[in-house]
Amino acid sequence: MSAIVLSAVAEPTVWHDVPSVTLSDQTLRQRKARVLAQMRRHGYDTLIVYADKEHGGNFEYLTGFIPRFEEALLVLHREGEAVLVLGNENLKLAAFARLENRVIHAPWFSLPNQPMSNEKSLPQLLQDAGISSGKTLGLVGWKLFTGSADDRSQMFDLPAFIVDAIRQAAGPQAVVVNATAIFIAPDGGVRTVNSANELAHYEYGANLASTAILTALNAIEPGKTEKQIGALLTAEGQPNSVVMIAATGDRFADARLYPGDKVIRRGDKFSLTTGFKGGLSSRAAYVVGDETELAPEVADYLDVVAKPYFRAVVSWLENLRIGMRGGEMYDLIERVLPKAEYHWHLNPGHLVADEEWLCSPVGPDSQASIRSGMLLQIDIIPSRAGYAGASIEDTVAVADEALREELAENWPALWQRIVTRRAYIRQQLGIVLPEEVLPLSNTVGYLRPWLLDQRRALVCTAS
Repeated sequence: MSAIVLSAVAEPTVWHDVPSVTLSDQTLRQRKARVLAQMRRHGYDTLIVYADKEHGGNFEYLTGFIPRFEEALLVLHREGEAVLVLGNENLKLAAFARLENRVIHAPWFSLPNQPMSNEKSLPQLLQDAGISSGKTLGLVGWKLFTGSADDRSQMFDLPAFIVDAIRQAAGPQAVVVNATAIFIAPDGGVRTVNSANELAHYEYGANLASTAILTALNAIEPGKTEKQIGALLTAEGQPNSVVMIAATGDRFADARLYPGDKVIRRGDKFSLTTGFKGGLSSRAAYVVGDETELAPEVADYLDVVAKPYFRAVVSWLENLRIGMRGGEMYDLIERVLPKAEYHWHLNPGHLVADEEWLCSPVGPDSQASIRSGMLLQIDIIPSRAGYAGASIEDTVAVADEALREELAENWPALWQRIVTRRAYIRQQLGIVLPEEVLPLSNTVGYLRPWLLDQRRALVCTAS
């Protein structure tokens, strides 16, 4: 690999006021068709898809909305009938759902002390939704259980009162199993691969997050508070897909997760994170102008943490390709940034969608392949005792030639943003992306270790 140096570079271009891309009716029809095909393949008569505000991605994939305030169920039968089971404050949304449905009112899903009287029990209402005896029922939550010591088919991350009601409605002859893998298994889940329309839809959030991150990075200076920087991590009224971070110095004092009144000081560690549907951006570095302002015990941060981490990110970006096994990427990062020395613990890369973390094809010995249409987040988190972290988490898509051509033809402004990002990454940062790797974040590969020096970033140069 090329040598890594700290060099003067231009900042990446960011785009403000980019219009959202709406998912088309055709996209929603294709989504439903894929789910029905998987139901038939796995022998499910009915899927019961759970949602609440925090865990609504699989439900929203088919309905177009999440149930604000409440729980909800989508009961999908293999013939295609969809039944929405909704609480008090979401009943009105059934008329706006992105799939044809009939609706059943379940007041038990509503907020405390709202009207919960009903003539029928919850099991009886679920029978009205078509849950019946002698069928194979797939329950879909949000968590993909992968532990080898458990019977994963019988682990359910739905509230117990709902699972109990489903079992009562279906009777002892029904087969009830966990079917979340239909949606998010990394080796075939329907949500793991995106169409051109879906990538265009998600690029909006990746652009938004990375624009906010760069704006916040440029605003960091001693004397400001975490709240002042954190205010820059919200954007265009969009809901965050992650708990935002604007943290100076040591984190989690008094169990605080959110930006507070702590004042930024020269020499502090600093962490920044924000994310929206389609992408997260994160940064971690020091509030200094150069290494002379670091405490003596961390004065070698650039060589001990930042450069090795950057080398790993460059390796990840330059080697990502369609058909690559997740285990190959894991092994690559293990070689470049050994876990025993740099103490990273999670998957070095995962999939993104409405959620910040959908699932991950990257793991030890993973046979899951990188496929065209996947949306991935660079997520390598080194940890060296006493040092600040290093982080340039951002989002890229992987697209074959046909998918790239469709994006360029139907969303030319988006495609020009991708072209501009790729050129910046190559010309300014010296990172050579494979042609199928499309940066959806504006800040892919952009690492400023000294946050008070806005001119310099790490780059690859010919050795």
